[in-house]
Amino acid sequence: MKVTWWIAGYFIAIAITLVAPFASSSPDGLERVAEDQGFMDTAKEAPYAVIADYVFPGVENEALATVLAGVIGVTVIYLLVAGGTYMAYRSTANRRV
Repeated sequence: MKVTWWIAGYFIAIAITLVAPFASSSPDGLERVAEDQGFMDTAKEAPYAVIADYVFPGVENEALATVLAGVIGVTVIYLLVAGGTYMAYRSTANRRV
């Protein structure tokens, strides 16, 4: 896969995060089922949540905090996937020699 596709995919994902503040405020599917079935009050926060509830901590503006959390999340995942792909490609290329 060419590098331009990776870069285009990254910027498309970043563009999508810019509209995240306009997403539905309704609970997601898992939370909805928990509310409907009556066990939402037993839920506990994950102890390892880096950016809990998709809002970057310490930022007063909720829309900006959501976008910032999305951009950071997309960037981290992009770097992990791109790095893993590069390492796998490099490993395969070394075996062919």
